[in-house]
Amino acid sequence: MDPWGHLAPWTFAGIMEQENVDLRPTIAITKAHMKLPELQESVKRGRLVPDGKVCLNELGELAVTKFAVEPVWYLPGVAERFGIDEATLRRSLFEHTGGSYPELITRGDIKIFLPPIGGLTVYCFGDPARMSDPSARLSLRIHDECNGSDVFGSDICTCRPYLIFGIEEAVKEAQNGGSGVVIYFRKEGRALGEVTKVLVYNARKRGADRASDYFTRTENIAGVKDMRFQALMPDILHWLGIQKIDRMLSMSNMKHDAIVGQGIPIHERVELPDELIPADSRVEIDAKITAGKFDRL
Repeated sequence: MDPWGHLAPWTFAGIMEQENVDLRPTIAITKAHMKLPELQESVKRGRLVPDGKVCLNELGELAVTKFAVEPVWYLPGVAERFGIDEATLRRSLFEHTGGSYPELITRGDIKIFLPPIGGLTVYCFGDPARMSDPSARLSLRIHDECNGSDVFGSDICTCRPYLIFGIEEAVKEAQNGGSGVVIYFRKEGRALGEVTKVLVYNARKRGADRASDYFTRTENIAGVKDMRFQALMPDILHWLGIQKIDRMLSMSNMKHDAIVGQGIPIHERVELPDELIPADSRVEIDAKITAGKFDRL
């Protein structure tokens, strides 16, 4: 990530004016309102109570601080974290992008790379300063994009139900004086893309759709089970100043291990309640539990 982030236009204002440099930030922050039909239903059922601050009204409209973040890689640091030398990383990036970035090879003095991958959005409920306050409780959901479910309501997976559950729990934490955070990563189809995901869905439809074959089908089509770079995921948590997570609203061992491995303790892991799991997504959730995605012990 860019350590200057959203402050870059102010930090380098003098250079921009004196040298006529067009300098753009890789992070932008705004305040907004969020309105989702499930949240209105949560208010009707009494799971969410409007307080006029976080949950604004009977429609379930939420006040949120939104951080949009584009990825920035410091190549020596990324290479060190993956246990390889910088030259190997540069060559690999050059080859796997079809030679689109020749400066990776020709300009060793340029240590920064803007990777052609999706960014992320942070949705913070409550006072953003509470995120870095060790005395305040923090509920967090790390969510990887799933267009079919998140946007269009597909019930073949639990992505939207878990996202809505994460938002609702984050709001409750903020209303109780803590901080609630949902971080949305653009990693469609485990970062393999939507075309690959649809091919996997078709393979599941043609054969017996069993939990035991769930990850094998992805591997047969894409060559790997997952491409999400979870080792880099916790960078945003450090930038936000998060020092511990009281409630991690996720069943993913990969996300848990990446966060804990970077020195941020997780005190409790919260699974998706059974009543929120769509019937057609049972194969997906059972496969993840069987593969050790979540340990109930």
